[in-house]
Amino acid sequence: MRPFVAAVLLLVACTRPQAAAPPAPAIDPNATVRFVTAPVDGVVSTIMAAQLERSKAEHRRVLLYAGASWCEPCRFFHEAVDRGELTGKLGALDLVAFDAQVDAERMLLSGYESQFIPLFAVPNPDGKASGRHIEGASKGAAAVNDDLVPRLRQLLADAKAN
Repeated sequence: MRPFVAAVLLLVACTRPQAAAPPAPAIDPNATVRFVTAPVDGVVSTIMAAQLERSKAEHRRVLLYAGASWCEPCRFFHEAVDRGELTGKLGALDLVAFDAQVDAERMLLSGYESQFIPLFAVPNPDGKASGRHIEGASKGAAAVNDDLVPRLRQLLADAKAN
């Protein structure tokens, strides 16, 4: 009779509803994404560290963004930000915008490098590259919401966890 009781207890334990994973924190539906144009000269890590301090005062996150005017995914992303289409999708986020071609050398000196654009990179508190980044995107107007937004959410979540 004991093996039967043990089997019943095991069955009950296995069929008991498990606690659901906590939902992802809600993003403020009014939280905006905005571009901050990087100065044309200066050390990238110094620029990023200063922006981190300014954004922190407003409870905003910061990413380095590098793109180019000829890059289709970059253009679609810029247009979506400018139209406010990313409001409520990524939280309060400042994107410090660099030109991938013009600023490549000075970005590299602060550890920011990529083989593809657009580049979205998480800075360390000292403004240097943390190594956490995403680069490249699929083409087409749907790429912003279907490709970049989910990857940016993951990048921001990973950065927050560290």
